[in-house]
Amino acid sequence: MTLVLATDDSGGPEIFASLQGEGPSVGKPVAFMRLSRCNLACVWCDTAYTWNFDGDNRPHRSGETFDRAANQLKLSPGEAAERVASMGQDRLVITGGEPLMQAGKLAEMLEHLPDTAVEIETNGTVMPPARLDVRIDQYNVSPKLAHSGNPADLALKPDMLDHWASEPRAFLKFVIAEPGDVDEVLALAKRHDFDRSRVYLMPEGTDSETLRAREKWLAPLALRHGFRMTDRLHIHLYGDTRGT
Repeated sequence: MTLVLATDDSGGPEIFASLQGEGPSVGKPVAFMRLSRCNLACVWCDTAYTWNFDGDNRPHRSGETFDRAANQLKLSPGEAAERVASMGQDRLVITGGEPLMQAGKLAEMLEHLPDTAVEIETNGTVMPPARLDVRIDQYNVSPKLAHSGNPADLALKPDMLDHWASEPRAFLKFVIAEPGDVDEVLALAKRHDFDRSRVYLMPEGTDSETLRAREKWLAPLALRHGFRMTDRLHIHLYGDTRGT
C-alpha cells in the first residue's frame, strides 16, 4: 500500500521544510508533504500539477496539462514518514491535491510519527475516517466558491460544511478573487452558523502584486464582517514555486 505524492522540481517527492504561509499557523516552521490527485478542479489552482494530467478534460485557466508519470511518485507510509522525520520539524502540514482521498494510507504513515503535530489542508468535501482523525491537530478547510469553477453540489456539500462548522479543530479559509465572493461567504456563514473567528478570507493570486492589490479592498471587508484575513507569505518569500 503506497501514498501517491507530487514531485518537486528534481523529480523527488515534494516533502520539504518551510514556513507555513497561510491561515492560523502562518509563519510557523513546519514540514510539508504534498500529495497528488484531487476530486475537484479549481480553474485558478496553483498546484494543477497534482491533478491536471494529460487527457484530463477538466478546465484550468493556464490551458496547461502535465505528464502523470513525471509528476507523481509513490512511497510506502513508512518511507514517507522517514522523509518527513528527516526534515527535523515537530509540525507537519499535509496538503495536495486533496489529502483525504488517501486517508487510510495517511493514517498508517502518521502512526510512525506519534510526536508530530499534524495539519491537514483539505477542500472540505471528504470526511476523515476515525483512524486518521485521532491523529490530526488542525484542519485547514478551504471550501471552493463559485469562481473556482466547481459545481456547488460537488464543492459545497451542506452536511460537510455543517461538520466543519461544528469541529473545533477546523479553520475555514475562503479564496477571494472579487469583492462579490465575500457575499457568498456571508451566505454560507449564515446558513451553516460559522464561528467567524475561525473563518479566514484569503486573496487569490500567485504573485505579490496581485495579492497586495486585492488585500487593499479585502481588508476592510474582513473588518466589516468580522472575518479574519490571511496573506500568502510563501508567495512573497519564494514566489509560485514547488517545494517552498
